[in-house]
Order: sequence, then C-alpha cells, then structure tokens
Amino acid sequence: MSKNLSQLARRKGLDNTLFQRLVVMPHEQNSTHQVQQRQALAKEFLVGDAVVHGTASFYDFIGDGSQHNGNKKAYVCNGSSCLCAQTQEAIKTKLSEQYGDNNVGHVTCLGRCAENSAFQIDQHNFSGTDIDNLAAIVEDVNLPTNEEHQVHSALTTPILTAEVSNIKQYYQLFNTLSKQTTITGKQQLLTLLTESGLRGRGGAGFPTGVKWQSCLAEQGDEKYIVCNADEGDAGAFSDRYLLENNPHAVLFGMLMAGFLTGAQTGILYIRGEYPAAIKQVTKAISEFEQLSLNIDFAFKVFKGAGAYICGEETALLRSIEGQRPVVSVRPPFPTQSGLFGCPTVVNNVETFASIHFIFSNLEDEKLNGITLYKSLGNGKSTGSKLLSLDSAFNKPGIIEVAMGTPLVEVIELAGGFAKAIKALHIGGPLGGVVPLSEINKLTVDFESFAEHGFLLGHASIIGIPESMAMIDYIAHLFEFTALESCGKCYPCQIGSVRGQEMFEQAIAGEQLVDHALLLDLLETMQLGSLCALGGGVPLPITNILQYFVDEISPYFHVNNNNQAGELS
Repeated sequence: MSKNLSQLARRKGLDNTLFQRLVVMPHEQNSTHQVQQRQALAKEFLVGDAVVHGTASFYDFIGDGSQHNGNKKAYVCNGSSCLCAQTQEAIKTKLSEQYGDNNVGHVTCLGRCAENSAFQIDQHNFSGTDIDNLAAIVEDVNLPTNEEHQVHSALTTPILTAEVSNIKQYYQLFNTLSKQTTITGKQQLLTLLTESGLRGRGGAGFPTGVKWQSCLAEQGDEKYIVCNADEGDAGAFSDRYLLENNPHAVLFGMLMAGFLTGAQTGILYIRGEYPAAIKQVTKAISEFEQLSLNIDFAFKVFKGAGAYICGEETALLRSIEGQRPVVSVRPPFPTQSGLFGCPTVVNNVETFASIHFIFSNLEDEKLNGITLYKSLGNGKSTGSKLLSLDSAFNKPGIIEVAMGTPLVEVIELAGGFAKAIKALHIGGPLGGVVPLSEINKLTVDFESFAEHGFLLGHASIIGIPESMAMIDYIAHLFEFTALESCGKCYPCQIGSVRGQEMFEQAIAGEQLVDHALLLDLLETMQLGSLCALGGGVPLPITNILQYFVDEISPYFHVNNNNQAGELS
C-alpha cells in the first residue's frame, strides 16, 4: 500500500505535498472546518481520509491543541541537557503564569544546550537569561536572543567551522569539478571521496563514497539528494550551527552529490524546532540562485512538524511523501528505492558540509583536500568532527576537533567542568553513558567508542551532574523512547512503555525492578527493533547498569536462582 501512496504523492510533485499542506494549515481545536479541510485534502491527493488523519495525528505540532502538543502559545524544552541542568521547572512556571498551563507545550530539543533554560514562543527560540526578559519578548517576539556560546576549531586549518566569505568564489570549485562530465570523471571523483574516508556524521558512520556510488549505479529518470537536517538528538546542536552559520557548505555538498549521482533535486528536511535554521537556509538558497551558475539543480526546504523518528532516513522519506512516517524495512535501501520509489541519497548536515574541503585543491599533491582529510584521524575514522558541548562545561558550545582526539583533551579545550559531574552522555539519547572513570580511555572516533562499549553517534556531550539520580535518568530515556516510537515494531513500541512503567514504579516505591526481566526486555528491544530508536536505547541503560551498580541496586529485586538476574 505504501508504494501506491508513494506514486500518488509523486504525481503531485514536491511543490504540492500533503505533508507541507498539513504543516501550514491552521489547526483549530475541535473544528468541524478542520475536518472538512482534511477531507478535501484526501480527495485532492486521491487517498483515504484515514491516510490524511494518520499523517496529521503523528506529529507533535499538527493537530488540535486540546489533544496534542500542537497549537500552543509557548513550548518548554524537555531535552536531556535541560533536564540535567534542572532549569526547566522555573521556565515552565513563568510561561504558565503568562499564558496558562494549557497553552504551554513541550519540545525535545531546541538546540540551546549550551545555555539551557530553553523555550520557544511563536516560532522564535530563546535560552539562558532570555526568560528574564519575558515581558518584552511577549510584546515583541522578534527581539534578539541573548544566546552566547563558543565556536572553536582545534585544527590548524578549520574544515567545518571555516567561514564562507565570498559565495561566488566558493561555488567556483563546483564549476571546475563539473567539467569532468563523463562517467569516468564522476567515477574518479567518487573514488577520491571514498579514499578520503568520509563516513556519515549522523551517527551510523557509513562510508559516504560507497553510498553515492550505489545511487549512481541505479537507473532512474529521477533521483533525489536529501539532507537529513532533522537533528533531534537531545544535546546535539552542531547541525543547527552549520545551517544557521554556514549553510552554503551544506548546499555545496548536496550540489556535488547531485552531480556525481545524476540527481537534479536537493531537499533539506529541517526540523520545525529550528526556525532560524530554516530562515538562513532559505536565504542561502536564494543567494545560490542569484549566482546564475547555469546548473540544472534545484533546492527545496521542507519544514518538520515535531517527530524525532523522522531523523531515521526511511521515516523521513515517508514524511516528505505525506505518509505516516514509520520506519521501512531494508532492503531495498534508499539509494535503490527512496523518495517516491526513486534512487535517493540521504546524508546528514555535517556530512554534506565536509565535501567542499575534501574536493578542494585536487591538483596539488600535498595540499589537496583528500590528503589533508585522510591525515586526520586513525585511518578508519578520518577528517574532523563537530562536538556539541552543553552547559556542564566552562566553555560550552561547538568545538571542531580531528577524529582521534583524546576525550580528555576535548574537556580541556572546553575549560573543564562547570559543576560536579559523574558521567557524560555522548551521542544523544541512544548514545553511551560514560562514567568519569572511563574518559581517559576514549578518543573521538567510531572505533574507540565501540571498542569500550559506547557510541560516538552525533557527538553531543551532556554532563550528568552528581545531583541527578541515575534511576531517574533511565526512566527519562525510556519515556523519551515511548513518546517518540513510530509504533511500527512492537519491541520498541511496547518495550519502551514497559520499561518506563518498570522504573517509574520502582522510583515510586511500588515495585522493585526485576533485573533478569529487564535484561530480557533490553535484549528484545536491541535485537527486535527495526531501527536505532528501540535498538539503541538499551546501550545507555546497560552502561548505567554496569557502572552505577551501587547507586541503582536499591531499586532492584535480584532473583538468586537465576545467574542472569544478578547485578554485576
């Protein structure tokens, strides 16, 4: 059925999609008019009413305000970083006093982790001391935010933090490279990209050159390049930084991907929680179009509507098509059958932003981007990485480091900790929880983290303070997964809810956690889930079980007749 829906969506094209029509449609509470509007959409797009309702009801920011998280006057960030900073109760209280409890929703996350105290009013984000200026913000929501955080590169030659000062000159590199219009020329460039060692920076670490080569090899009258800018990992704001401050680096990477694979359309799916990013990217696209480079490639921005699962590539593609964004079974992979059933490359923001540097100065044997990029890292994880450091550090913000940089060195660059910390949660809600005792063993690369039982992921770094009870943090992780599960596979959909219940009951003193039962649950989620949401959340929970036994053991019932049930 979904293939049929994909083809029905394809006939309408990207300029008129069901999803974007739903995003811009007013969502009135209990409105008969809203029902009629959606019925009209179903008729226009030749789908059933249930398809439109299923799509609309999925997202946080679509739906009537009485039953969903949409249509609120203000939103409070409830991401892991803000939770650990313990700033949000005060923010919610002040917003509720202004607008009323029913008019204040929640959002995960706003990418203001360097300051916390994050909230959103009328599609404008604020953080830090902005709440002290609430009365003025209510009067004029366009007032500038007081946001402050560092942006620093530890590299001799910055890659991702390099400023684009001359836009026309920046794209001249594409004009030079695109002269190699033969298939042989494209193959050579793809070979060089593979040799650079660039791997997907969204967390999976898949070789970028291999992915692009796969799309080139597919036959199709239409192909697409999709930038996954739905950065929903709590604690991560590196994509936001690039989209707001260096959008042309992202556009260039997508342009090169289109040239090398035969695609003529690039789509940036940017989360609705990042309104400034949407604005800056839209501006950058306009600047690109004004260059009149005679390039047969067009960009289009899609605004997300509040769904963490859309960071998973197949769910993102279904979202663009106007379907309910649930995870698809692979194979086929998107490079074989992606958007509208066409070959599609999906990469994240940071991956595309690395391309200009990699393809620069190819004529110079010593200074070409391939050589310089390969020289950074451990040979398997090459190039640079943006790290998002939250307010637990004295110098929070964005730091660009070479792959392979010792984690202790990163902490030194960030000025050390601003408060007493007992662990770092690295790589988003599905990343590993690293106790301070293990920090000296880690370097910033995929291999080091995997070898020691953690996950680099998106490389967001959240400091978990001494005051945070780890039992509460586990409950938070299960709650997040339960709220964000797409619901397609039961290990994730049901398992996350059972896990949340298990720990909430233990915290309330109603029932101790059965350790053997918990291990079975985590194993089922890890092995049985279709995507990394249900399959990944067992990792940080397992880390906590391993390294914080003394703290959490009072909440557990151990079955002495079952060795697997023993806390270790």
